[in-house]
Amino acid sequence: MNFSVAVIPGDGVGPEVIARATEALDAVGDIYGHVFNYVELLAGGRAIDETGSPLPPETLEAARQCGAVLLGAMGGPGWDALPGHLRPERGLLGLRAGLGVFANLRPAALLPQLRAACPLKDEVLAASNVEGKPAFDMLIVRELTGGIYFGERGRIESGRGAAFDTEKYSWEEIERVLRVGYASSAARRKKVCIVDKANVMESSRFWREVAAEVSKDYPDIETSYLYVDNAAMQLIRAPGQFDVIVTSNMFGDILSDEASVLTGSIGMLPSASLAGIPGTAGGSPRGIYEPIHGSAPDIAGKNIANPLAAILSVALMLRYSFGLEKEAAALEAAVNRVLDKGLRTSDIAGRGGDNTEKIVGTQEMGAAVLKALEDHWEKKGQG
Repeated sequence: MNFSVAVIPGDGVGPEVIARATEALDAVGDIYGHVFNYVELLAGGRAIDETGSPLPPETLEAARQCGAVLLGAMGGPGWDALPGHLRPERGLLGLRAGLGVFANLRPAALLPQLRAACPLKDEVLAASNVEGKPAFDMLIVRELTGGIYFGERGRIESGRGAAFDTEKYSWEEIERVLRVGYASSAARRKKVCIVDKANVMESSRFWREVAAEVSKDYPDIETSYLYVDNAAMQLIRAPGQFDVIVTSNMFGDILSDEASVLTGSIGMLPSASLAGIPGTAGGSPRGIYEPIHGSAPDIAGKNIANPLAAILSVALMLRYSFGLEKEAAALEAAVNRVLDKGLRTSDIAGRGGDNTEKIVGTQEMGAAVLKALEDHWEKKGQG
């Protein structure tokens, strides 16, 4: 089968990790008989330098013609002095809005191979885990195209000045992302936690009203609510209690970064931003797939960045946008086998001086995943 993928390498370490991700995607194609056709596009800081815009119109139009978008991080200090509407991050927000990807799925699990890189004690990890094991496996579903990031904003030029950003949500925006959360939980542990600030914010109280109605359609799924400050504490206190968290744009951004630290490194977290509910009659939704880490300009070009989040984002692409579950699982298994062998980029190296670990660079880690994928295929007798 043939698939079209828009590739936006991004800034900083983006091109380095995205190159490893496309290599992994090509390897999957070679093994399983698929062809992935890439269309490289400009957005973010590089687009500003070359076109003057963080999201050129031709980039958005070309992305709309592809089945999925593979995206590197955008931004860096070189563009910090630009006005808000011209910053690289505006390209990211415009791409999300332009493609209608309203639900951002960020899986955060503690892999057993990376236990030494997690800062929490075993007794903390096991405190609320259903199996009593020192681990967790959660999915954070973040609303992506509404809320304070897209609300009215501005400056008031009186006295010494003031600034404002507005949180605004419609019923439809909340309902559709909640349904993504419930649909995801149905295939997991059947627990959804709505995270908000309903004791203070009217928009959060509205979230709870919508959730009360939507939850009626999912009677076999447990629904709970937490204020965001409590949720931030609970992620550290007992992360194993969470299955699926559904929350607003800003809260999801912050909480998923917090959860990433518990996995060992933000360099391990992939993400899928979807324009529909996966696994429904509507088919496989268009998506944007990207590691959640930033552009890390301080390590760009040094062969240090962890490419695993980008590679795992490709696995999510295979699963959600292309409906290739077997291929997605094979790529995820290859990452696990590499970690089993003790290969680590510096960000996920254990803190206990484990002499079985071998520190490798971006290119070496990517090559190791390809070899693990190909070796396993050969051992299976090619099918």
